[in-house]
Amino acid sequence: MNILVLIPASKKHKAELEGAAPDAEFAYSSIEAATDKQVASADVIVGNLPAARLHTASHLQLIQLNSAGYDKYAAPGALPADAVLCCATGAYGQAVSEHLFAEILAVMKKLPGYRDLQHSHQWDDLGEVATPAGANVLVLGAGDIGTHLAALFSAVGSHVTGVRRHAVTAQAPFERMATMDDLPALLPHADIVASVLPSTPATRGIADAGFFAAMKPGAYFGNAGRGDLVDQPALISALESGHLAGAAIDVCTPEPLSAGNALWDAPNLLLTPHISGFYHLPATLDNIVRIAAHNIRALQGTGDFRSRVEL
Repeated sequence: MNILVLIPASKKHKAELEGAAPDAEFAYSSIEAATDKQVASADVIVGNLPAARLHTASHLQLIQLNSAGYDKYAAPGALPADAVLCCATGAYGQAVSEHLFAEILAVMKKLPGYRDLQHSHQWDDLGEVATPAGANVLVLGAGDIGTHLAALFSAVGSHVTGVRRHAVTAQAPFERMATMDDLPALLPHADIVASVLPSTPATRGIADAGFFAAMKPGAYFGNAGRGDLVDQPALISALESGHLAGAAIDVCTPEPLSAGNALWDAPNLLLTPHISGFYHLPATLDNIVRIAAHNIRALQGTGDFRSRVEL
């Protein structure tokens, strides 16, 4: 079995991967440097090789993505017949949740404003701030990332409601679990709405003018899921009018954001360039390698695949 690894693997990571298939031939490269010959001979690819290059992977049995998203790889004909597609759901919970929690808290405490004052050498008081303690928090997307995020808010005394596609019984750290159909009734009572939803036909554009108008005056909005969830002009309008007290987003459309986009100058908005995930937190790469090693074993008949995408 030939295994092509396209993620940055340390000595520790290589030992873990090779331990999952001692008899396999491993090749380590980068996405940019991987040759057509390597791709054509690979039985397993670990990493997000562009889907357009997979047409040459005639031996492919498993592709293990390093991302939680998988849209382009799940398209009809993207993979060879019978190839297994696994994503990295479960690897990003800590990294993305900590980033979004920190962003929202920073906006509530007006820290970006104080940073601006520091740069202009001004010693001013920006006034009253908000707290997540006792706040009603709505987390859109109650999977791995959403559960990590709920735990962070719960730890500081927030009351957290999770929102999923399908109804389930609430378990800690969620006090309540609801469905997307419940959003109109939930939005007016939420002090913080934080989304980690993926991009799907059902979620694209869901945070529109009506969504923001339904939110509680003075509430906060955060998004670390996908940028196409949000109608950005509607978000800007809600911030400019003062209906929203602030927003924190790590994703937007397009990416990268053009220099002239109005989102840059929206008031009380903290924007980061889609960096909450990837490998910025070393534990994330460790998690991806762990998932990949598990699925390499599963390909050999040892257990079930983890984070498998049903095609």
